[in-house]
Amino acid sequence: MIPSAPSPAPIQRGYYSIFFISFCILFISGCHQEAPDHSAATMPKEAVPVRIATAIEKEVPVELLSIGSVEPFSSIAVKAQVSGIITKVWFNEGEEVQEGQTLFSIDARPYEVALNQAHADLAKSQAQLEVAHANLVRNQVQLENARAEFQRNSNLLSRGVVTREEFDRISTNSKSFEAAVKADEAAIKSASAAILGASAAIERARIELGYCTIRAPLTGKTGSLIIHGGNLIKANDTEALVMIYQVDPIYVAFTLPERNLPDLQQSMAEKTLEVSAAIPNTDVKAMTGTLSFLDNTVNQRTGTIRLKATFANPDRILWPGQFVTVNLVVSRIPHAVVVPPQAVQTGQAGSYVYVVKEDSTVEMHPVKTGLSRETWMVIEEGVKPGEKLITDGHVRVAPGMRVKIADVPRPDEEAAN
Repeated sequence: MIPSAPSPAPIQRGYYSIFFISFCILFISGCHQEAPDHSAATMPKEAVPVRIATAIEKEVPVELLSIGSVEPFSSIAVKAQVSGIITKVWFNEGEEVQEGQTLFSIDARPYEVALNQAHADLAKSQAQLEVAHANLVRNQVQLENARAEFQRNSNLLSRGVVTREEFDRISTNSKSFEAAVKADEAAIKSASAAILGASAAIERARIELGYCTIRAPLTGKTGSLIIHGGNLIKANDTEALVMIYQVDPIYVAFTLPERNLPDLQQSMAEKTLEVSAAIPNTDVKAMTGTLSFLDNTVNQRTGTIRLKATFANPDRILWPGQFVTVNLVVSRIPHAVVVPPQAVQTGQAGSYVYVVKEDSTVEMHPVKTGLSRETWMVIEEGVKPGEKLITDGHVRVAPGMRVKIADVPRPDEEAAN
């Protein structure tokens, strides 16, 4: 009888048991391994390359920023003050004219005739005045004789020497000369008034004749010529002949929120405030002017107040209607600590900077920031002048690490620039 082969089940169970025991040993061994050490002792021994900038102390302007528009210092709508035909235009549209320069000529012949007529009326009135004076003198003499005769005959009448009829004739004659004298005096007053009227007419005619030459009321830039030569114009027509804008000096108008009003009023009471205006997207240097106007009301719809600054504009850099960026310097911080903006980082606890110490190790300083612009930021607390701050490479460093300067800082990283 052939013996049967042994069953495979016990062998398989033995293999499974060995595998399970081996797995448990490996698992227990792995659980007792130490965790990786992330302490400073395991930090990279080599210095991390970074870029730095030095905190400096300088005077910093406290500015209010806005968008403004350029306005002419003065604008004049040139209109005719007399009616007539424009005989000549003495300038080219768009050119600059000087105060008193001739711009237009209007046909002056009707006004010359009116002036001559006024002179003739004056001469006539003066002649009438002379005649009235002569008549007055003559009638005053005759009145004196008539009064003397009346007095003599009054005594004779009482004695019966003169008849009543003769006395009445003498009395009537005296009264007629009295009336004549009064008429002469009235004629003198009338002639004098006529002379005043004729003189006024002469002056009016002379003024109207002068209006036939239209001159520039100010120095400025002319706009488009609206009415050309040969056209008939009316006095004080609604349409201007040309517009003239005074552009030197020139205004820049802008608005600020009403919350800035108390600071503005206080600063304006202490000194003249400086304003700069720059033309966006150009290489033109910003211009400097002074604040010259603060509106007397706040716009309730927008909650802003309107201001104007005056700028000298001899090179005509600013142009009416142009938009500019405005910086109004309200005050200045005399000893501010200034750093490049890229040196300041923000974490969960707030803003901080990495300071590189003398031994080239890194130290983290929490900071309190103040004013900031594109190229600088004021640090109110946490940084001293002269300290070196990391501006590039923050993600590769940690407090206590050693760093090295990778290269020379860029000009825009130096807070002094």
